[in-house]
Amino acid sequence: MSDSLRFGVFLPPYHKFDIDPTLAIHRDLELIELWERLGFDEVWVGEHHSGGIELIASPEQFLAAAAMRTERIRLGTGVVSLPYHHPFMVASRLVLLDHLSHGRAMLGVGPGALPFDAAMLGIEQEETRTRLEQGLEAIIALLRAEEPVSVETDWFKLDEAMLQLLPYERQQLEIAVAAAVSPSGARLAGKFGASLLCVAATSEAGFKALRGHWEVAEEQAALHGTSVDRANWRIVGPMHIAPTREQAQREVEYGLMDWALYFQEVGAVPQVQVEGASTAELIDEINGNGLGVIGTPQDAIAQITRLQEQSGGFGTYLLIGHDWADPEATARSYELFARLVAPEFRGSLDSLRRTRRRSSERYQPLRAKQAAAIESAKARYEGQRGAKRSD
Repeated sequence: MSDSLRFGVFLPPYHKFDIDPTLAIHRDLELIELWERLGFDEVWVGEHHSGGIELIASPEQFLAAAAMRTERIRLGTGVVSLPYHHPFMVASRLVLLDHLSHGRAMLGVGPGALPFDAAMLGIEQEETRTRLEQGLEAIIALLRAEEPVSVETDWFKLDEAMLQLLPYERQQLEIAVAAAVSPSGARLAGKFGASLLCVAATSEAGFKALRGHWEVAEEQAALHGTSVDRANWRIVGPMHIAPTREQAQREVEYGLMDWALYFQEVGAVPQVQVEGASTAELIDEINGNGLGVIGTPQDAIAQITRLQEQSGGFGTYLLIGHDWADPEATARSYELFARLVAPEFRGSLDSLRRTRRRSSERYQPLRAKQAAAIESAKARYEGQRGAKRSD
């Protein structure tokens, strides 16, 4: 339904420290298969090289494996840390993924989330956003394939470059720019007419900046002669749900503290700093400040509604993939979301509720007619029996 909210998962991924990495990676592939069966629209997979829990160094490689296991779900890099790569190689790899997946690939780009990744490559933090803009401009030119591309910067060069393989549906490969709290991501999305991927939308600062982000994107689009569409705006946030709040809170005792300690001590992502010395304190903060939901399907519905009202409307809500709960409870949470939360925003229950309401309104008079018809049928039958006996 093009006019309804879409749903997916943003998979960094966040794993517990004590899980075998090979099993964790294969579990992520199994989850993508589950999400497709549950009707999720898309998945975005991140690139990381340090920190110890975000294990996927090449989202393109990982998504190629996912493409072989799935048929429908869209597959996005969420995100490629563009300052770490020559833009020609990024474009070539994504086009290959697009063909392997029969047109399901999406390119998400960002400056790189983990400072230690950039430090190991000798890249200064002050350079990453400039590199992101320069690299993205080159990739868009290459994907359009209107003419050979020549560009020279202080970190890459293109000399009459052209991709030998174009996207599966030519210029239909979607590109998204990650945004956190600053307006830099929204500015680039507007400048290049790209989609916007708000990865810290539920943090206090990110939530306050939502309307401002879209205003920046629209202003820049008008300035550069491009266009942006709210249908291509994605909001990211964490949730774990269960039939009751008490059950959800018990289940996240499995891994919530590991997740919080990662951001407190390693992850260096200030937008997702969660303070708390115990799981109970973390739950109170996450639920209390709106960062996420640890509760019921109704709590999840309320959170998404709150984000819609604050933003003015967006196209896709992405759950963050994490190991807050054990694999079985995590799978149940996704199933509950697909069964009880997503339909509220997709409009798939509207016709059912409408026909139930109409049936209820006419129940009494139609029931009376039905009862009268039954009695009439009985009377006819008895009359027919009596007539036969008389014969």
